[in-house]
Amino acid sequence: MTDVLILEKEAEIYAARLRAECPDVVFHAATSEPEALALAGSAEVVIAMAHEVSAALVASMPHLRWIAALTTGTEHLATLNLPANVIFTSGRGIHGPQMSELAFLYMLGLLRNTRGILDNQQRHHWERRPQRLLLGKTAVLVGVGAISEELAQRCQAFGMTVIGVSSARTEARGFDRILPRERLCEAAAAADSLIALVPYSARTHHMIGAAELSAMKPSAFFINLARGNVVDEAALIAHLADGRIAGAGLDVFAREPLPTDSKLWDMPNVIATPHIGGMSDTYADQVLPLLVSNLKDFLAGRLDMLRNIVTRKTGETA
Repeated sequence: MTDVLILEKEAEIYAARLRAECPDVVFHAATSEPEALALAGSAEVVIAMAHEVSAALVASMPHLRWIAALTTGTEHLATLNLPANVIFTSGRGIHGPQMSELAFLYMLGLLRNTRGILDNQQRHHWERRPQRLLLGKTAVLVGVGAISEELAQRCQAFGMTVIGVSSARTEARGFDRILPRERLCEAAAAADSLIALVPYSARTHHMIGAAELSAMKPSAFFINLARGNVVDEAALIAHLADGRIAGAGLDVFAREPLPTDSKLWDMPNVIATPHIGGMSDTYADQVLPLLVSNLKDFLAGRLDMLRNIVTRKTGETA
């Protein structure tokens, strides 16, 4: 009989739903690492947010064969020196709705100066000004995957032109055109909103740097929904401070939590959120179909059929 450890604040909900689908599996539910360590000894599978899987937890699982990460990003797992026989999968493909909505929070909030509007409300100050529209604007999505496809279609519904940047794909739902990565500066120059959605890896480290930011229009916004180090943060701060770009919506940072002395906290042209892009109030409902499908394939020995297997060499989902 297979033992599965679930480490998640709503672990009992996951366990109950998975037991109904896989009654022959023993599920251990833990809401904290100490609880997980006490339950981990016999488990072959751990289901958790990637960043919650610690070296200590892996060391306590001599029978570990599969880590089912609930997150899209799994770069943390590559630092754990996992045994060669351990595979890991990501939650890629489920985060489109919440990531898209956060992108629109940034785009609309920056374009319409929501911070200024709220400040006026607090001061009881009546100030009317023309409102800039998303209609007719261009969104450039750096990285063309499942999340980008969801966001692209929503952008088109707002009457926006959507350009993708990817060396892996030449067409996708919702995109007017897709340019290869070597034309990133050209794409950045066309953007009213330049939105980073690439997985983080050595190949994408600081892929948006001074050259790409300098190519942007002074009226354009940069939005980061990927990982903090996809952008050169020092170059971004310099461009924001000098007004070389109009503003930024940032959910991820080079260091997290964002240090209290970071200039980004107080910049009037920045909306900063605490890495909430992948979160939702229906997360379990979103990820459980993927978990059920993969768990059934795992139990049947169909390891090559698991969805979202992460390639260790590149750190990217196959």
